Amino acid sequence: MSILTKTAGAFLLSMIAFQVYAVDLDAGDYDAAPVGTNLALLYLQHATRDSQYLGSNKVNNHIGLTSDIGIARYVHYTDVAGYRIAPQILVPFGRLKGEDDLSALGSTSGIGDVILATSIWFVNDQANKTYFGVTPYLFLPTGKYSNNDALNIGENRYKLNVQAAFSTRLAPKIAWDAAADFTVYGKNDDALGGGTLKQDIGYQLQSSVRYFLNERIDLRSGISYADAGDTKLNGISSASNKQTKFWLGTGFSPTATTNVILTYGRDIDVENGFKEDNRINVRLLKVF
Repeated sequence: MSILTKTAGAFLLSMIAFQVYAVDLDAGDYDAAPVGTNLALLYLQHATRDSQYLGSNKVNNHIGLTSDIGIARYVHYTDVAGYRIAPQILVPFGRLKGEDDLSALGSTSGIGDVILATSIWFVNDQANKTYFGVTPYLFLPTGKYSNNDALNIGENRYKLNVQAAFSTRLAPKIAWDAAADFTVYGKNDDALGGGTLKQDIGYQLQSSVRYFLNERIDLRSGISYADAGDTKLNGISSASNKQTKFWLGTGFSPTATTNVILTYGRDIDVENGFKEDNRINVRLLKVF
């Protein structure tokens, strides 16, 4: 009997949860830039998974699921009606590969679902380095997708994620960021194996701290909890994928107009999905 047959619900959730449910933040993302600033960003992530969970019980520890995902992002800062805003576009791309007991899944690569977003700051206190903003992210079903494949870069559905975040200085050299978001899912009417996939609202809570060694280098760490929302496929419900994870790393600015973030993380706890044993993130930023 195959792993797909033995744990069909968890397997399906794992495939779904492999997509972007919530929007992870890098510490400092909501530190608003001056009007007229443009940012070009490139995100790169390499992650490996070596175990699978049904509920909170491990059902397989002889699997491999590797992802190499990138996102190209453009952001522009301006003012509208007295509020700082930042329209932006994000284009994901990458490669997914099943290994060991999941080697039959093969691999896939291509462009993911394009994301349109606009951040709005309701608090933009540059003097005290305190900010509060809200960002809606609209996911468009533009990515590579096939209902014959368990691994897909695209999701074949619209999604709306709304995120609120707060950032402040607790001390001259210590900054704290906190964010919460929820995701509303459209239907995928061409789901894996046929039929229509529906999903309940998902949410995420995350927090991070930074310690500034000097004006150009910081040390950072963070933690998040996400509940992707229960799913229903052809009338059959499955419990949601839940994930608690941490990360730590550094941010540094080689020049006044460039910044690099390097972080390492892994999952602390997972329900109904694959557990990441290693995750490496790189973010490159250019101001122009």
